[in-house]
Amino acid sequence: MKKSIIEEKFFKVLMYAAIALVMFFVASVVLSVFKRGLPLLSWEMVSQLPGGGFYMGGGGGFLNAIVGSLYIVGGATVLGLLISIPVVFFLNVYLKPYSRFGFIARLAYDVLFGIPSIVYGAFGFTIMIYFGLRASLLGGTIVVTLLIIPIFIRSMDEVAKTIPADLMEAAYSLGSTRWETIGVIVRQTAPAIATATLLSIGRAIGDAAGVMFTAGFSDRIPTSLTQQTATLPLSVYFQLQSPSLEVQDRAYAAAVVLTLIVLFLSISGRIIMNRFSRNKIH
Repeated sequence: MKKSIIEEKFFKVLMYAAIALVMFFVASVVLSVFKRGLPLLSWEMVSQLPGGGFYMGGGGGFLNAIVGSLYIVGGATVLGLLISIPVVFFLNVYLKPYSRFGFIARLAYDVLFGIPSIVYGAFGFTIMIYFGLRASLLGGTIVVTLLIIPIFIRSMDEVAKTIPADLMEAAYSLGSTRWETIGVIVRQTAPAIATATLLSIGRAIGDAAGVMFTAGFSDRIPTSLTQQTATLPLSVYFQLQSPSLEVQDRAYAAAVVLTLIVLFLSISGRIIMNRFSRNKIH
């Protein structure tokens, strides 16, 4: 009995130590970015487009990168949801349990989930070259959509698989059609949809490799899907490549904005998940 108590305490201490270590590294990264970038952050930087020679120490800001990131992430999130939700419903409502096709599909999405974003960018770039397309807002949005679809599907699918079969059978016994039963599943998987959206946005808005090949870069805000657009990760990357220390410090200011956006999305997502969880059908 004493041995089991000692083992329990040991692993509890190990668990707390692992949590503390992770929190330490996260806090170190965030504090180092905020310490260097926050004093330089100004309203001018977030409200103005880059001026002449901005990446060599000139005036202006990186409003183009902020708007470009929101354009790409917003478009990719909408497209990803429109594609992923029907796939999840097909796997869990229309297919039989332990279906061979469902097993293969889930395995494929697991593989796609682990592929680095630069591979998606290279794939999208190859397709664009084949069709004679140039880097654009549309190209970046499509590649980021491909990047986050596996996140959407696997996150929602894991929750959908936990829905009791009795719940769907009860809906069918009351005369519900498959489409009406899907409404019940939507209610049950709403927290998963919110979680998957949060995870996808977090990965999409921080991606630089994929959009570097497909979205290009521009000092202007795009007015059409065929124009190139800047993103915050690429703006940070290009500013860090500058020989000017002032411009390198601006990169940390852009990183602060990127961190604040992710933080805002995380808090909003948590509030939405808690609200759905309270109203979840049991």
